[in-house]
Amino acid sequence: MLKIKILYQISFLALTSLFALGCQKDEIEIIEEPDKPDEVIKPAVDPEIAKTVGFFLDSWLPISFEAPLYTEENIPTDGSVNVTVDAAEVLAKIPNGIYGHNANTWMSTMVDQPLFMKHITNLNPNVIRWPAGSGSDAYFWNAKTNEIPADAPEKIMDKDGVLQNPGYGYGFTSDNWRASLDNYYSVLSTTKSKGIITVNYGYARYGTSKNPVAAAAHLAADWVRYDKGRTPYWEIGNENFGDWEWGYRIDKSKNQDGQPEFLTGKLYAQHFKVFADSMQKAAAEVGATIRIGAVLYDAPSEGWQTNTVKTWNSGLLTEIANRADYYIVHNYFTPYDQNSNASVVMDAAQTVPSKMMDYVKSVITQSGAQQKPISMSEWNMWAKGSKQQVSNISGIFGVFVVAEAIKGNYGLAARWDLLNSWAEGDDHGLFSDGREPGVAKWTPRPSFYYLYFLQKVMGDRMVQATVDQQISGIKPYASTFTSGETGVVLLNTSSAPRAVKVQLKNKLFGERFYWYKLEGDNDNGEFSRKVIINGNGPAQVAGGPENYNTLKAYSAITKNGIKVTVPARGAVMLVVGGK
Repeated sequence: MLKIKILYQISFLALTSLFALGCQKDEIEIIEEPDKPDEVIKPAVDPEIAKTVGFFLDSWLPISFEAPLYTEENIPTDGSVNVTVDAAEVLAKIPNGIYGHNANTWMSTMVDQPLFMKHITNLNPNVIRWPAGSGSDAYFWNAKTNEIPADAPEKIMDKDGVLQNPGYGYGFTSDNWRASLDNYYSVLSTTKSKGIITVNYGYARYGTSKNPVAAAAHLAADWVRYDKGRTPYWEIGNENFGDWEWGYRIDKSKNQDGQPEFLTGKLYAQHFKVFADSMQKAAAEVGATIRIGAVLYDAPSEGWQTNTVKTWNSGLLTEIANRADYYIVHNYFTPYDQNSNASVVMDAAQTVPSKMMDYVKSVITQSGAQQKPISMSEWNMWAKGSKQQVSNISGIFGVFVVAEAIKGNYGLAARWDLLNSWAEGDDHGLFSDGREPGVAKWTPRPSFYYLYFLQKVMGDRMVQATVDQQISGIKPYASTFTSGETGVVLLNTSSAPRAVKVQLKNKLFGERFYWYKLEGDNDNGEFSRKVIINGNGPAQVAGGPENYNTLKAYSAITKNGIKVTVPARGAVMLVVGGK
């Protein structure tokens, strides 16, 4: 084939005139080049939906990327680490419930807190769990403050056989320091989120009526009626295998239906079926479709565990007869109550989600039960003592967990929690509670910024990303947008910056790419309480830039290569324009 190269810019008419004037042959250069085969773009094919995801993909929607305002930025001359993204190798369609969070009853009324509502709307969590945690098993959704049912005891037996005040929660509270159920519904509406509701299973155990299981199931069913289809996902109890939960151990002298002192997985499953029957009947009455989840334990047996924990999964799965729509696991990943260093924290986030999924799938298979969707409706870390939970490293940890949850085919994941207690930095809260010295209430923690920008650059399908140097500390995750762009998340777990070159396979891309660079500062050792984003930091002693949602991206043209420098123990989150 002949390829014609025009050396001078001339119009067709001018070219005709030249020939008419008898122009010389060498005024137009004819270059003959050998044929070059066109690059073959392998089409992307969605994989079969994993059984552990299932109906959680029912709300999936395609995502379009909008190019941000940007600042032109220099790129490295070369990349010492090569990352290859194969857009044809689709690992999973991304369920939008994977970005979820936990609210709780004691985090103010929420709706009258403009800063909180602004931040949570910007974060776009998609799902928010309520009333969340152990308090769920002492929560009466239809009660006013201090007006518990007559068959709910004033005190409940703890694991040691001591009667304790459980700190009951009330759905119709008017207290200004805690949210009502309707406040929660307003948050869902304002943020365009779906709900996950954890009903009070503990009441089926510690209730003193002649049939406490029926009473608790009826209470849950009435909540479904009141909900009127606003909430698609429901959980029966919270971590009920645990000796820290209300209902794990009961005062048999007050029980009237012959229940044992200690809860078992088999008994929970028997009760679960009563709850599910009542709740599904209520859902049908209001024309709603709901999914009801049962609680599983997340890891193999160990010596310290109670008999309840050791036998929980086998007893539950054998007895429940596949009646659960999905199964629930929780995990706080890092070694319990240890002052873990940054490497331990980041390694746990990379490795534990897949180990947990493998274990849960294996126990379901061994029991002969059907594989069901899996919800990780509580996750965070146990690490404490060095302000790990409020640090830049916690942000990297959070991105790892979400990305590994997508890769590991979890249907839903929800971080614990939006607001908690400062506790000298041992605080799971995504926002400051106002007791942190020098930091105003509702100030976002570094984790907020990492999760915000993660969702900003993640498309609707996760695709394969590989790195040529594992020892570099670079961990890549990639996705594609239905609108044509490619998102790449580069996490650096090492203590040195890395120059990274990204190569795209099976993808046509445009002339420009955009990125955000996130890193800690030099405070608090390896657990900086700050995050610096594209050179912008916080005005306070902790947190990140206040203008995060209007912050300009860095950008460069793609013809010089897609190359960035990923900061030490930080991240670059980038999007390559589509074509």
